[in-house]
Amino acid sequence: MSASKAGRMTPRAVANDATARLRALGDRRNAEQGRTYFRAADQVALYGVRAPSIRALARELYQAVKPFWAVGDAVAFCDAMMRSRYLESKVLGALVLGRYRGGYERSLLGTVERWIVGGHAPNWAAVDGLAPEVLTPLVLSYPDLIPRVRRWTSSPNLWLRRAAVVTFVPLARKGEHLNTVYALVETLLDDPEDLLHKACGWLLREAGKADMSRLEGFLLRHGPRIPRTTVRYAIERFPERRRKRLLEKTRR
Repeated sequence: MSASKAGRMTPRAVANDATARLRALGDRRNAEQGRTYFRAADQVALYGVRAPSIRALARELYQAVKPFWAVGDAVAFCDAMMRSRYLESKVLGALVLGRYRGGYERSLLGTVERWIVGGHAPNWAAVDGLAPEVLTPLVLSYPDLIPRVRRWTSSPNLWLRRAAVVTFVPLARKGEHLNTVYALVETLLDDPEDLLHKACGWLLREAGKADMSRLEGFLLRHGPRIPRTTVRYAIERFPERRRKRLLEKTRR
């Protein structure tokens, strides 16, 4: 590779180029519409780039850097993108890093934790973009990291707690690590944050795809402790008669 080519392919140079591309793709009306999905208190800045365009850009960038980058370069790129104010930059960084999941090192967990605690994933969308692309394959590669992720549920940081939940959504969907899934949700039943209630309901709904009877038993066993939002999300795939029964049986 020539020196000029190498200079254009450094993580920082690619991050600068990607930022310019996102800015050019942005649409103010899309950005205004996107903000309606967030609370007033959430920290979110949007270019207004739609998800398919972000995914297409991630594929294009990966093909360009694939011959030259190792996983460390992808981590450096993601680090640069996570430090942007803009949600689309954060999501793009996670998508590109996700292409290197086969080479993840266990130390990446600490890096992701620092991103979240450091305020670089300050809303639900940033967390939900990061967790499945980076944290899910990481705990699959290193199952001994699961207890550390579970401990995030006791963190005062809302986004770290949500990351712990969303990490297991793709696994629950396939019926994997269900003991961990149910233990994690049980830990968060008394959490006051509505965004955690929704995340736990989402996780339970995915777990129910693999074993609906186990989900029903969990809901009946914990009944009134479970926030209503969590119950409603969890039972979305139940037949109507069973949904009504579960809503009644779990009423506070």
